[in-house]
Amino acid sequence: MGATGAVLGGIATSASGLSATAEQAHRGGHGPHGPQGAGATGATYRPAYHLSVPRAWKNDPQRPIRVGDDYLYYYLANEDYLEGGGGTAWRLATTRDHVRFDDQGIAIPKLTNANGDCWSGSVVVDEANTAGYGAGAVVAILTQAPNGVQAQYLWVSTDGGRTFQPGPAAPVLPNPGVHDFRDPKVVRDDDRDRWCLLNAEGDRIGIYASTDLHAWTRVGEHVVAGLGLVECPDLFRMRASDGTRHWVLGTSANGKARGLPATYAYWVGHFDGATFTTAQAEPRWLDHGFDFYGAVTYDAHDASGAVDETLRRAIGWANFWDYPHNAPSLVTDAYNGDDMIVRELRLHPRGGAYVIASQPPAALADHVVRTHALGDVVVDGTLDLDVRAVAYELRCQVRWDVANPPANVGVEVRRAPGGGRHVALGATLEHRYAYVNRRPTFNPTGGESQTPIDPGSGTLPMRVLVDRASVELFVGDGSEVHSHRVFPLPGDDRIRLYAHGGSATFATLEVVELRVD
Repeated sequence: MGATGAVLGGIATSASGLSATAEQAHRGGHGPHGPQGAGATGATYRPAYHLSVPRAWKNDPQRPIRVGDDYLYYYLANEDYLEGGGGTAWRLATTRDHVRFDDQGIAIPKLTNANGDCWSGSVVVDEANTAGYGAGAVVAILTQAPNGVQAQYLWVSTDGGRTFQPGPAAPVLPNPGVHDFRDPKVVRDDDRDRWCLLNAEGDRIGIYASTDLHAWTRVGEHVVAGLGLVECPDLFRMRASDGTRHWVLGTSANGKARGLPATYAYWVGHFDGATFTTAQAEPRWLDHGFDFYGAVTYDAHDASGAVDETLRRAIGWANFWDYPHNAPSLVTDAYNGDDMIVRELRLHPRGGAYVIASQPPAALADHVVRTHALGDVVVDGTLDLDVRAVAYELRCQVRWDVANPPANVGVEVRRAPGGGRHVALGATLEHRYAYVNRRPTFNPTGGESQTPIDPGSGTLPMRVLVDRASVELFVGDGSEVHSHRVFPLPGDDRIRLYAHGGSATFATLEVVELRVD
């Protein structure tokens, strides 16, 4: 989001959910491995295995890149947030397994030059020295808005992406006279031996080409109708599980007015260097929950360091602009800003089309504290597990008799000792949808997310990631995911299984406690 806010207090927003005040104050960054102490209450909302900013505020993720053995992940941070100050910096965290992130401090401070704060953009490794800063220089193209006019500026790092200096004082992509002109995403167009830049421009994505990262020519655009203000565009190529190669265009979008998500929308199609075409009439969504905004995807690499086109990763901000400041972690831990878990993405054919399926990162297995292997558990009504936990993965295959299915099956997580507060995740077979319902616990706005299922299959694989302030449900193969921000009380650590109106088997049920030290 090239122009969203990190300020305290009530702010009147536009239809897009953004405000002029927020655009001026802008954004605000890391670590489960930053400060861990709880506040005066003794409670903590600091996640056990998700990334969070060490102090104050974070929002937009920036696409990670690989330099040496590390993936460099930048995000927008505001260390003056708790004092009511605005502005944004780029903060850096590094990872090798996509679960543990280590804070590396500020890569671009606030107000570094006369063009103002650095907003969202993207970073590339210029292996061939096309920009003239040396082979292997790390080049960022990002939004700044001097005098309120958004344009794209070049920054460069010659220390492997740890710190950046401004390039030319003038924008490499000037504003042509429009209000929304931001969030540049630069990708290498190997087929044409040049760079491609996607830019968020209101209800469309501008497409530009360059050979040197300095001079950009507009070559096309892609209009995104009916999804409000588009932000943080994305473009990449993947090899599907059937061996075919496809381009994917993505963007953060707001489909709430049409009963659609407000997360990461994507289309699968063809890209010729100037035009993206797709047979999809409507986008698909990487997440159907309420808190997976500003997401970015990034390359996966095999053991040799080559890009693996069959796998891609994604990381998204665990928040949304309808309620960005509504977080008790401000009181308990003096920060406001987490990410949802990094996802492993794969592309699969389905019904004549192609769908991205998401799964949690394989490296979660390296951060297991304790495993509760419960086997096959038959439930008719409700069953409270003996396991007590606040940070874990619960996985199982829910099975039922298709001739006599229950009406509603699922799991209550972060359940209060007295039973009232909880988050419910499951499926209503009677109404044919899976859901996450966060209304029964403390949350920013209440609500329930839903995705369709087929009760006739007789089974529903579920992977549920629970942390101190988030719940994520991966349904089936992960082509539907629900990510939600929630704020249970610290003692809400019970787990209940339920099957109402009939019986179900929670097969190969495991609760795996997780922590990143």
